[in-house]
This record gives sequence, C-alpha cells and structure tokens, in this order.
Amino acid sequence: MIRPDALLPAPLRRAHAAFVRLAEALQPLAQLAARLFVAQAFFLAGLTKLRDWETTLLLFTEEYRVPLLSPSVAAVLGTTGEVLLPGLLVLGLGGRVAALGLSVVNVVAVLSVPEMPEPAFMLHVFWGSLLAGLVLWGPGRWSADARLACARSRGRG
Repeated sequence: MIRPDALLPAPLRRAHAAFVRLAEALQPLAQLAARLFVAQAFFLAGLTKLRDWETTLLLFTEEYRVPLLSPSVAAVLGTTGEVLLPGLLVLGLGGRVAALGLSVVNVVAVLSVPEMPEPAFMLHVFWGSLLAGLVLWGPGRWSADARLACARSRGRG
C-alpha cells in the first residue's frame, strides 16, 4: 500500500510530516479544551436546576418529555448526571465513561424538548460531537486516566 504522502515532492512531504507532528502535539490541549468546554455547559445547567428545584420539577413535569421515566426520577437522574459527570470529565477520571454518560444526558435533553430551537439543537450537536471524540479517543494525555495508566505500567515494569 502506498502512503498518500509518498506521492508528494520531498519539501511537501517534510512540511506534511511537520504538520502531523504539530497536530499530534496539540491533541492533549484539544482534548482538555473539549473536556472543559462540555463540562462547564453541563455543570452550569445542573447548578441551575439545583438552585430552584421546584422549577426544575415543574419543567420536567410540564415541558420536558423524558421517555420511560417519571418527571421526578428524570429530574433527579438528569441533574445528578449534570453535576457529577462534568467533574469526572474535567479530571479525565473515567473520562470515557463520563463522556458517555454526558452523551446520554445530551441525547435525552434533545429528545425531551419537542420544540427545540435550531440554535439550541446545533449546540447539542456540537457538544455531542465533542463527547463522541472523547468517548472514542479518550480524555488524552493530560488526564487522571493517563496518569493512572502510566503509574500502572511503571508498577509492572
């Protein structure tokens, strides 16, 4: 199999290799930025729900249509996920599981608001895309998961 960059002239091949090295060096920063951005959005939403629990219960009863759950159970589960999972995501501790959990919260939020405005829907799609990347590729080198894996590998060697 021929590598695509093998067809390039040598100067372009070197530039491509330098670009790839730079992109790979920036991956931990991008993963951390994604974790912080998504975590902030969900954590602030959870805090808003906690600040006025009566309104939260009313919203889950009147506005949000969470499938298969009673409004009070949906409110507790959703709020708990929005408050606890972002902390794990920021730390990168159980990062893939935290990202998957927030993905579920995100999908349920989209499904439970029947008349979601287009800009809000697009924001949920963006969060979902970032979370999918974190689920698939992990929280990155700058995470508790990476530190724990490194410590475990040192303990075996």
